[in-house]
Amino acid sequence: MKIVVTGTRGIPDIMGGVETHCEELFPRIAAMGHDVTVIRRSCYVTDGNRRSEYRGVQLKDVYAPRKKSLEAIVHTFLAVIEAKRLRADVLHIHAIGPSIMVPFARLLGLKVVMTHHGPDYDRKKWGRLARTMLKMGERMGARYSNAVIVISQVIADIVRQKYGRPSHLIYNGVNKPVISGRTDYIASLGLEPGRYIVAVGRFVKEKCFDQLIEAYSRLGQCGFKLVIAGDADHEDEYSLSLKQQAREKGVVLTGFIRGERLSQLLSNAALFVLPSSHEGLPISLLEAMSYGRDVLVSDIPANRLPELDAAADFFPCGDIDALRQALERKIANVQPCRSYDLHNYDWDHIARQTVEVYNCIRKVG
Repeated sequence: MKIVVTGTRGIPDIMGGVETHCEELFPRIAAMGHDVTVIRRSCYVTDGNRRSEYRGVQLKDVYAPRKKSLEAIVHTFLAVIEAKRLRADVLHIHAIGPSIMVPFARLLGLKVVMTHHGPDYDRKKWGRLARTMLKMGERMGARYSNAVIVISQVIADIVRQKYGRPSHLIYNGVNKPVISGRTDYIASLGLEPGRYIVAVGRFVKEKCFDQLIEAYSRLGQCGFKLVIAGDADHEDEYSLSLKQQAREKGVVLTGFIRGERLSQLLSNAALFVLPSSHEGLPISLLEAMSYGRDVLVSDIPANRLPELDAAADFFPCGDIDALRQALERKIANVQPCRSYDLHNYDWDHIARQTVEVYNCIRKVG
């Protein structure tokens, strides 16, 4: 089967939840014997990731302007044309913004699967026009794609309630971690094993890292450092102010990290915190759980995984003082290694489920 993928910025080593999802999923589908091409946005291709193949997946770079308001729609339009040229059996479009091009792809005769990663119009970075376009993308994808995949029950409920459309629930996944026995990287950051709190994500408003920094600063001399791993993909006023706030409050910023550096950071953390106001199904949370870290997350529906403790692992989203109190409770009772049941989030199983969706739409006219 010839599968073409768009909607992602690209793979490998490109920051973002959709990007991590695609980097894990599509090499597995390629290993099952399918011909997979991921179309990357040219503005994210660098000397560090310039290549034509990754773990059996073909990479095709197509133009995208490095402008937040135009990047996805211009790139996806061109990617759909490329998918037609490649004679794709299935075009898999990720995220609701790019899904505005689903009707165009159907007009070209393509079979289209849309993965809904979350209602991005709720993200604080978008203005009114952008939110309108994202809602239109959700509507076009839900109504006109041959099949809709959702990554959480929360999103499945949105699609059913708003559009009366059934969907395929296929979770985000997580790899079994290789626990790092090294500490040289965290030592270079001035960190001690078991004596720091970690957060991971992009520097955008809905991650609420500014609230986390403020709550942490109210702890006083707690004996734990706060580390935030991530960066902005588009530097803006918020990301610049967040970095300034971090410097003023003594927070350690690592920048975007992967591999051994991230492994060391998660292997040795006392606590993982995710204060987001918006998520689909956060891969960073699943990763922290896979490392056996204690976790503290905002109580938004997407974060309420059944594997977490309803009484101890949540705080009211947006309530800085409640977050401070929850941090105090957690660091006063550090759990060095928790065990979570993560069988629902196995990437190999997710790959098989995804291919089943492809086969279903190919069998139908």
